[in-house]
Amino acid sequence: MPFDRYAVEQFLYREARLADEQRLEDWLALWDQDALYWVPCNEYDIDPTRQLSIIYDDYARLRLRVARITKTGMAWTQEPRSRLRRLVSNIEIYDHPDGLVQTFSNFHLTELRVNRRDPVEWIGRTEHRLRPHGDDFKLAYKKVMLINNDHEMTQLSCMV
Repeated sequence: MPFDRYAVEQFLYREARLADEQRLEDWLALWDQDALYWVPCNEYDIDPTRQLSIIYDDYARLRLRVARITKTGMAWTQEPRSRLRRLVSNIEIYDHPDGLVQTFSNFHLTELRVNRRDPVEWIGRTEHRLRPHGDDFKLAYKKVMLINNDHEMTQLSCMV
């Protein structure tokens, strides 16, 4: 399936910007109803149905996560909200056998929590699978491979 590289890159940048700006309802709108969001723990290719993951959310769990952060007042680590900024680079784009567009990219996310002095760095590689949707895309799958996923880490309350 031919794809427009510019459109794919713009989608990835938009997804990152919406997460950084904590426009989480708009960020959630990028996801398809059968989507999966996965952040593995300890290794990149574990079986998430049999081993612990940092995040392993379907669309319903993503909706709950966004609601908890934006509507319930129960996300205490995000009161006040973190300041976020990420760089997305080294974007590779491929056709996926399921008719999706598969991307791999590197990211460097800096999180500054107002109640902490030092920023937290989140660095890794992301795999996206995008489903064509009109003249845009929907996120069908996102896997975030943190380079430090086998180390002790602070509360992961931002969307990586």
